[in-house]
Amino acid sequence: MSTPITFSAVSSTPAAALDTLLASSLSVSFARLDKADAIAITRRVYGIDGAATRFSTEKDDTFRIDASDGARYVLKISNPGETAEELDLQVAAMRHVAVVAPELPVPRVLPGIDGQFVVPLTSPTQPHRTVRLYSYVEGMPLDALHPSAHNRYEIGEVLAQLRLAMADFRHPHEHRVLAWDVKHLASLTGLQAHITDPLHRPLIEQAFARFAAIEPALRCCPTQVVHNDFNRSNIVANPDGPNFVSGIIDFGDTVHTAVAIDVATAVMNQFPLDFDADGPHDLFLEARDLLHGYLAHARLSDDELLLIPHLAMARVAARALLTSWRAKLFPENEAYILRFTRPGWEHLRWFMQRDHDAVSNALLELAR
Repeated sequence: MSTPITFSAVSSTPAAALDTLLASSLSVSFARLDKADAIAITRRVYGIDGAATRFSTEKDDTFRIDASDGARYVLKISNPGETAEELDLQVAAMRHVAVVAPELPVPRVLPGIDGQFVVPLTSPTQPHRTVRLYSYVEGMPLDALHPSAHNRYEIGEVLAQLRLAMADFRHPHEHRVLAWDVKHLASLTGLQAHITDPLHRPLIEQAFARFAAIEPALRCCPTQVVHNDFNRSNIVANPDGPNFVSGIIDFGDTVHTAVAIDVATAVMNQFPLDFDADGPHDLFLEARDLLHGYLAHARLSDDELLLIPHLAMARVAARALLTSWRAKLFPENEAYILRFTRPGWEHLRWFMQRDHDAVSNALLELAR
């Protein structure tokens, strides 16, 4: 099956200064809402009564709503730094997938009483916040499970199907500049000051140098709008269901970028969390299962397969930089923010113990 993606320059946007990249919901603090607030908002905006359960989140308020009629929903109250344009991009992408690929387990976006999908929250104590309501998908976050090889293959299949579903999606804000889009990694150099461990700083410096070497090839990669955050927390699974993957959630990092970056993000999120870079371990062992599933539905060129290991490395480095910075901004949420960062240092060590060609060839056999 072919994908009508475009081939365009994937600019690293050197002019995208660090303050521009970070002037967003990544750096904006806000007063957390409680369960009583969530219940009142759901009743007022959506006409739904029920109980609320808070979810742990990084930059917004999210609650499960158990309605009095037995239905379940997810209520999201945005971070004040999230713009109307980026929220509309998320909602539009989810609604597009629901139309063109209704079999994919993407939550449905539900309108408020007034028919809006992104509803301003009018409150003197909560300025510049909006509300969205999604259908609830049953299951457990992938980070609470131990998926088998077959499960990982299915995760890859779902990612490929999502790519195909989004291939012809367009939005006026799709080319936004996003810190979590690793094509902008070079613009994050200023965050090195937040890496305090002297053993970690050289790893970040080497990661920047290796990324610079592959940037020219990245600019020639096929691009389209992608999910860009296929991580363990954003995949909901049901081991006892007919399909292992029961939900794809959080379209907050949706952006137009290289398809290879989207795949590399998913690959990186299959790296083992209990890992010793000095051991006789293959960092990509489990990720290959995902890629096998992906390639059963969507094509990647040899050039992309050569780049994806380096882009996975770049995502590990970006995560280390962004989360170390944000953990200092929001120390009360440090444990959640850094939950995947600490194992990432061993992943970076693994990369730096291998030369450029060895990393490049880590996945190329999948094209054979």
